Amino acid sequence: MNANPNPGAPALEARNVTIRFGGLTAVSNFNLSIRPHELIGLIGPNGAGKTTIFNILTGVYKPTEGEVFAGGVSTKALDPHEITSLGLARTFQNIRLFKELTVLENVKIGGHIHYKYSGTSAVLHTNRFHEAEGVAEKEALELLDIFDLHSRADAYAKNLPYGDQRRLEIARALAARPRVLLLDEPAAGLNDRETLNLMETIHDIRDRFGIAILLIEHHMELVMGICERIVVLNFGKTIAQGTPKEIQANPAVIEAYLGESAEGIEL
Repeated sequence: MNANPNPGAPALEARNVTIRFGGLTAVSNFNLSIRPHELIGLIGPNGAGKTTIFNILTGVYKPTEGEVFAGGVSTKALDPHEITSLGLARTFQNIRLFKELTVLENVKIGGHIHYKYSGTSAVLHTNRFHEAEGVAEKEALELLDIFDLHSRADAYAKNLPYGDQRRLEIARALAARPRVLLLDEPAAGLNDRETLNLMETIHDIRDRFGIAILLIEHHMELVMGICERIVVLNFGKTIAQGTPKEIQANPAVIEAYLGESAEGIEL
């Protein structure tokens, strides 16, 4: 892959994306353009197609129709790891850590695409290998500092409390140096205090790293509290998009969530 992202293009763009599984249309004519540094929420009832869209954006699924662009580069013919190299990184609804590796090792793995050395260098432990490993460890420890996990660097990921595992997964995604970070239900399983801390953390990493963030989340306080723009799905179709205030007042959104007339109801 020789193409490089275009700094003037949207950080991530989906154009008329549709995906079908057999006779089921899971996502229909989905459009989204994310500008650099934007913080956008993707919401909708269970089964609306949100995670399917994440899988399309990151190359896990190929759309039946339409196209995705990362930094202006089409991802149609690219594998997921090639899309990552264009500046996309994600977390998962169900945490996917290397449980038998340490906290530090998990984050270093997230940044491996940026550390180039040959298999021979790794086997022989050449100077180039040690230099790359030194940079990788330094950057990983800096990320662990941001997420208050530095003291747990040598602990096995499986031994972390649930909230710390969530933060570790975000740190690992950031190690890939993304232009766009996709967070799939980052507040799932967190208590109220942890969710409030997460809101601050998401804002901080957006500003600190200068990246765009697209997040799926069912916790409405988090979404309404930090997102600048919200896209709402229902049965694979976009039914609304706008500011949090506009979304809260949209009758179609309220009806989709509550399955009844929106009159007199607040989201």
